[in-house]
Amino acid sequence: MIAVQAPLPPPSPLPLGPTSTVLPSSVPDNAPEHCPGVESSQAGKADACEGCPNQAVCAEGPKGPDPDLPLIRERMKSVKRKVLVLSGKGGVGKSTFSAGLSWALAADEECQTGIMDIDICGPSIPLLMGLSSSTIHTSSSGWSPAYALDNLAVMSIGFLLPSNSDAVIWRGPKKNGLIKQFLKDVEWGDLDYMVVDTPPGTSDEHLSIVQYLKETGIDGAVLVTTPQEVALQDVRKEIDFCRKVGIPILGLVENMSGFVCPKCKNENQIFAPTTGGAEAMGKELGIELLGKVPLDPRIGMTCDQGMSFLDEYPDSPATVAYLDIVQRIREILGDE
Repeated sequence: MIAVQAPLPPPSPLPLGPTSTVLPSSVPDNAPEHCPGVESSQAGKADACEGCPNQAVCAEGPKGPDPDLPLIRERMKSVKRKVLVLSGKGGVGKSTFSAGLSWALAADEECQTGIMDIDICGPSIPLLMGLSSSTIHTSSSGWSPAYALDNLAVMSIGFLLPSNSDAVIWRGPKKNGLIKQFLKDVEWGDLDYMVVDTPPGTSDEHLSIVQYLKETGIDGAVLVTTPQEVALQDVRKEIDFCRKVGIPILGLVENMSGFVCPKCKNENQIFAPTTGGAEAMGKELGIELLGKVPLDPRIGMTCDQGMSFLDEYPDSPATVAYLDIVQRIREILGDE
């Protein structure tokens, strides 16, 4: 079954650097040299438009900036910190880390935390947060997120699907539209931290979240990898993406960094860092290694059960690593 985005009633009504050319341009790829841009009042009318294959469409289309950007800006005013969790390669534990980061932040009852899942085609946050059966309610003021804790709000497309086995087969514009709704239509309230879980790569979802938050600002990105070169290679592309679009990189997290035996607590290397792992790459590129999270089979078990691994196994070396990473992120952001 293909998921269809049903229309819902709209609610009532540290800055990034200069926008890079990586972000979507208002000038079509096949436009002439002096194209005024599709948002210009001269679109389709200027002398440069003569002979352009887009002239008729531009002349009839809506002009001006996206009218939803002021709504996003207003909604995001109450969110103090916005942190993206990125990875170039799938399967490195990015969503698991996003969930763990959210649980750790929300462990402080005074810290209002939110997690937004923009992995449209592979939403796993509802399962990881123990909210697989939750649904979203709407009101005149917007969508109400689900809550894993009183101070931990969660939003994902997973809450909008008839079942967790339904495929989401959408092209870019539809994905972008849903991300925009998550930003402008969800009643996030006053948040100290918003963690944004992204899909692997550097595609539509990444460009959309950067473009929509360019005015309110993204405080930084955490890049998750595993020790193997096959994962590090893609993380280098993610680093390049962040630098091109002006996202501050808070640091690297090496996930699955060794295996910790739950009985004897000894650690062994399962995925050998043949090229030095995240630590060597961080030194090469001038990026801080926030920490290394070892494998612990109980992480997968608690994720499947929608429980916080940090609460269930506070003595695990993985829990210690998580908490140290969260502490370092707070320090970098100036919150400690």
